[in-house]
Amino acid sequence: MSIKRTLIITAVSIAATSIALIIFNRIFTKEDLSGLFAEAKMGKFEITVLATGELEAEKSVDIKGPEIIQNRNVRSSNLKITDMVAEGTEVKEGDFVASLDKTEFENTLRDLEENLTKQYANLEMVLLDTSLTMNNMRDQITNQIHVVSEAKIKLRNSQYETPTTQRQAEISLDKAQRDLEQLKRSYTLSEAQTKMKVRNQRIRIERVEERVKEYKDLISKLTITAPSAGMITYKKDRLGRKRKVGSNIEPQDRVVATLPDLSSMLSKVYVSEIEVNRVKPGQSVFITIDALPGKSYNGKVVTVSNIGEVLANSDSKVFEVLIRLDGSDFTLRPSMTTSNKIAINILDNVTYIPKDCVHTGADGIPVVYTKNGVKQVVVLGEMNDKDVVIEKGIEPGTIMYLETPEKADSFRISGEELINIINERENAKKELYGVTCDPDKNASSAGSI
Repeated sequence: MSIKRTLIITAVSIAATSIALIIFNRIFTKEDLSGLFAEAKMGKFEITVLATGELEAEKSVDIKGPEIIQNRNVRSSNLKITDMVAEGTEVKEGDFVASLDKTEFENTLRDLEENLTKQYANLEMVLLDTSLTMNNMRDQITNQIHVVSEAKIKLRNSQYETPTTQRQAEISLDKAQRDLEQLKRSYTLSEAQTKMKVRNQRIRIERVEERVKEYKDLISKLTITAPSAGMITYKKDRLGRKRKVGSNIEPQDRVVATLPDLSSMLSKVYVSEIEVNRVKPGQSVFITIDALPGKSYNGKVVTVSNIGEVLANSDSKVFEVLIRLDGSDFTLRPSMTTSNKIAINILDNVTYIPKDCVHTGADGIPVVYTKNGVKQVVVLGEMNDKDVVIEKGIEPGTIMYLETPEKADSFRISGEELINIINERENAKKELYGVTCDPDKNASSAGSI
């Protein structure tokens, strides 16, 4: 009885071990397949261009500093921002946004006001001098009128005198009358000169007053307020640096900050010169926002720049691409980082594999290592960020290594007849870009596989 029980226990133990091994092998096989192998698939293949960018409003209101360079009476170098609200602040129309350095203008205004006081004093002095001079001249005219009257009396009384005395009286009257006329002409001339002096002095005062008013108006404008309600975003200069406290405002670019219209947002990205010819307006884009995980947006390419540029800290040339997001989402904010997948083309019913499965040696011939021990030459087609289309060499369902396997040299080579197709394509590309091909080199590459 004990022997039979022992056999039963042993049989149960063996069965349990077998089941455990089967389960373990299945688990290991799944992990082994997912970690070491990949399967060639067939279906729809999306060709994309990936680009990182940042959000900006399609429309915005610029908040500008005052115009200075265009005013003939006011001169200044670049204006420095001395105070500014934090970026992202919600403001209403008329709320404080920033203030610019007033020191230079306040010093000039103080000098102008001192000059204005001096000019008013000069005007008062001119008026006093003029009054005194004119009074003296009027007294002289009055006195001369009396002299003329006395000369007339003498002439009238001389009719009973000798002819010589009468003649002297006539001469005295004539001289007195001429002196009177001369005094009157001098008075008229002096009066005109005096009016000119006063007029010129008043013109000087008006000019200084005009400059004082302009500087006072300008100083008031150095306190910048919001032209409308919205959310403040800092303006970036030509080098991409945000304008903030301590930054200068140039006469040619007076924008201090902006009020973006959050109802329509753009994703601004830069695409390399290698890929820019594939990007066209109207292409669909899948967009995610780093600051809003779990959210995604659709959009379309709006514009593709025709002129490349070199960004700071980069040597390669890139082209600006603007993508408009569909709909509106007021949780989006300017300058948020975006990840953009631009759909270039969609291929139907093609075989594709992960790019990690493709390996190339010194000869540049692409191969994949299959699970059944074959080193298969493949003809590659279009690719995206993860996968590549296989035009020839692999059938759907084939299991391949993701990395070069151990003892790869022992794998059986297959598909050598595809090498000529690969080389012909490479030669065509080189000719397209003006590179001369070497047939002998291609032949040696074909033999090295």
